[in-house]
Amino acid sequence: MSILIIAEHDNQALKPCNWHTLTAAQQLTGDIDILVIGYQCEAVITSAQKLKKIRQVFVADAKAYEHQLPENTAQLIADLAKNYQYVLMAATTFGKNILPRTAALLESAIVTDITKIISTDTFLRPIYAGNAFATVQNKESIQFLTIRSTAFKAETASSTSLAPIKIIDTIILNILSKFINQILTISTRPELTNARIVISGGRGLKNAENFKIIEELADLLGGAVGASRAAVDAGFAPNDYQVGQTGKVVAPDLYIAIGISGAIQHLAGMKDSKIIVAINNDPDAPIFEIADYGLVEDLFTATSELLAELKK
Repeated sequence: MSILIIAEHDNQALKPCNWHTLTAAQQLTGDIDILVIGYQCEAVITSAQKLKKIRQVFVADAKAYEHQLPENTAQLIADLAKNYQYVLMAATTFGKNILPRTAALLESAIVTDITKIISTDTFLRPIYAGNAFATVQNKESIQFLTIRSTAFKAETASSTSLAPIKIIDTIILNILSKFINQILTISTRPELTNARIVISGGRGLKNAENFKIIEELADLLGGAVGASRAAVDAGFAPNDYQVGQTGKVVAPDLYIAIGISGAIQHLAGMKDSKIIVAINNDPDAPIFEIADYGLVEDLFTATSELLAELKK
């Protein structure tokens, strides 16, 4: 049996989620290979070679794969996947964009958002916004799996030798879609999905100007900034700050929710955090049901006092 991991990267570096996916792969039985698809991504290839227990690194480096669009990369993965029993990606936007299409090309089922590997063909995944869990048995000859990064510890060890490289010369042109541009939020803060501390704001902040309180608090604590869907929809924060079922799933050591009532959609993205602190003026807010520490207080008063203490 053999396992293929599809690397997630930006042509400059591997994303941290790959180390979590590798941990999940090691709980299955078989040799582990990794596929790097991109353009002029030499640093990514070298990092992939250093991953622990990687047998070999497949490399598809061509201009056609620069933006890793699913319309052609899915076909490339499908051609290679025929030689494997498992194909794994992180359950990120990138993974959710590509792997279902790949599975469909091979007329295979996919099990998504896996939080636990019970056996080689049985997996645990959340349903109903994380309020229940389903045990899923997959009998497909090729098992396509996306892994929830927050459910698996990152593999920290690296190989003492570089895994061999195998070049894939096949170039599949994308005739179905075209990359126009990409707008990224540039920040010196930690990446939201990997931060040890996350400060999130909700609709209770009332406007985008007040949301700067969250950013100031995050900077003082060395954390990342998050937001509820309500805050994003209201224009208080950009979309990539959104935490929840339709946003990003986080599990930091400390999660501070300010002005967030605690809708099911939001809880699905952060309830696995180790310590949850909630500040809300509504004592009946659902967020207090899962919070380790709760403060019923006007959020502006509470955050002002907290900022004053942190600045001392």
